[in-house]
Amino acid sequence: MTASFSPQDAFPSDSGSPSASAGFSRAAIRVVFGADHAGFPLKQALIQALTAQNVAVQDMGCYDAAPVDYPPVAARVAQAVLQAGADETVMGVLCCGSGVGMGIAANRFDGVRAVVAHDVTTARLSRQHNDANVLCLGARFLAAPLAQEILDVFLATDFDGARHADRVAQLDCLIRPQGDALSPC
Repeated sequence: MTASFSPQDAFPSDSGSPSASAGFSRAAIRVVFGADHAGFPLKQALIQALTAQNVAVQDMGCYDAAPVDYPPVAARVAQAVLQAGADETVMGVLCCGSGVGMGIAANRFDGVRAVVAHDVTTARLSRQHNDANVLCLGARFLAAPLAQEILDVFLATDFDGARHADRVAQLDCLIRPQGDALSPC
């Protein structure tokens, strides 16, 4: 059972609330979406929900339920996240049947930290500990209300930094191996 979570908790006013996220406000974030045919209905529901919250969204496809390969869609979203300007926060959301294929494809891009989340705890910890910037959702496993709750938590949670920053840096070194393969940094 998950705790009750409302969109207002995801984007609170400047209340000083512990759930408030300095990096994510409705005006300061753009969420880039992508899906294959299995994830298309979930993607549409999430876009509609964020649009109603006045969050800027960008849809990178697919645009209907006709069969489509997921790697090109994941690539478009990953590239959009990586091309964000210094003055904007861009997060990606990828929806497919399980979330796994999209996650594998997105993680091929240096600088993308994609996570598959089927619960709010995973979403929160992926942001706090791993600085995840792409959320992958499995439409065959998640109803739209739970997926929306997971997305809200993902967007509202800041990276904790500190000891986790060193670990994220080690992950980045794995993408760009230097020297001994067993010692990434």
